[in-house]
Amino acid sequence: MKPIRSMQTALRASALTLSVSLLMFGHAGNAAAEDFKIGIVSFLSGQAADSFGVPAVNGAKILIETFNQGKAPAPYNKPGFGGLNIVPVFVDENGGATKQVQELRNLYDRENVDAVVGYVSSGDCLAVAPAAEEMKKLLVLYDCGTPRIFEEASYKYVFRTASHGAMDNVAAARYLKARGVKVNTINLINQDYAWGHDSIKDFTLSMGVLYPNAKVQADQRPKFGAGQYGTEISQLMSQPADVTHSSLWGGDLQAMILQAAPRGMFRKSLVVLTAADHVLIPLGDRMPEGVVLGARGAYGTLAPKSALNDWWWNLYLNRWNVYPVQAPYRMAQGLMALKLAVEKAMAANGGKKPNTEQIVAALAGLEWEAPGGRIKLALGNGRQAIQPTAIGITKWDPEKRLMVMRDIQRFAAECVNPPANMKAEDWMKAGFPGAKCD
Repeated sequence: MKPIRSMQTALRASALTLSVSLLMFGHAGNAAAEDFKIGIVSFLSGQAADSFGVPAVNGAKILIETFNQGKAPAPYNKPGFGGLNIVPVFVDENGGATKQVQELRNLYDRENVDAVVGYVSSGDCLAVAPAAEEMKKLLVLYDCGTPRIFEEASYKYVFRTASHGAMDNVAAARYLKARGVKVNTINLINQDYAWGHDSIKDFTLSMGVLYPNAKVQADQRPKFGAGQYGTEISQLMSQPADVTHSSLWGGDLQAMILQAAPRGMFRKSLVVLTAADHVLIPLGDRMPEGVVLGARGAYGTLAPKSALNDWWWNLYLNRWNVYPVQAPYRMAQGLMALKLAVEKAMAANGGKKPNTEQIVAALAGLEWEAPGGRIKLALGNGRQAIQPTAIGITKWDPEKRLMVMRDIQRFAAECVNPPANMKAEDWMKAGFPGAKCD
């Protein structure tokens, strides 16, 4: 592997070119009748671009190229989507929920896309899902963590092909318990919007089951994109806790780590970062060792050994000179699900291009193999995925010049995700009934 500095340079160069060249590629003319046009939405600018949005779009770009060439392994080896040429239209998610709703409508109405795959921000997902449903258009949410999407509403045309954020926090709490970590006090620092609020709730409820005597001390909620965390760090360090939990991500997470580490916060408390693998590459050796870390799934250096994962890892690494982390993994599993659903619908349609209703019927309740393990659309009437995950502890490898993971523990999907008949909050409050853990 190349040194971390080279990786960072590659990421920055990719961010500059994607927002221009890929957008031009996506708008290169009207799609032919036998094309399958996909709107792909992720952050191409702003604080979430370098560590999350651009890697996700890089994953989409190389995977779509490989699909179109028919060079993916079975069952993804048919060219395109069952012979339909895949035409992507890339859109920047930066700008807020109101803008994203309008961009979504433009994709369906002006670009005439057959489906949209996208969205990182929980706030954006909560806004665009009702709009897609109203228009009766297929929307595949590849990331965004809030459980509220399918727990507070019922959808026909909206799917999420990755687990929601409850899994991340249940797994983190289970990891601490399994490792015998003593926890009497907890500090929190999470963003002040849907994702952060849900993460606080899910982690404290899970800890309440496994550590009923633990008490929350500081609860810091900086705004999304705040950038400066001096006040919050001072509050956290004024009452050091046994465990400090954070679901910060993207540029916010990088900034917090760079500001907190020199002040000793990571030495005074065991820090648990539930969604953090994507900052390991840009931070390099500036990332503290000994941090309990999750990737919102069994992704990146936490991924299980498999032929499909080896193929995906090498495909991405060889193209972008950096290994894939959670965002490209989640993008890949969303596009893989869509490919299988389109091809299943085509088979039932005499080999002809299926319509939205036929694809929706094929996608509901789907199970498929992805680089991060087996994914199941098991919740939300077959619209919300569950999946296995893994947690580990950061350790610097001086030979590889990479932050790697040690003491990795894996959790089955049914261990850390609620059953179909319960909301995540109710499941945690009840003590995880029905959980199937090894």
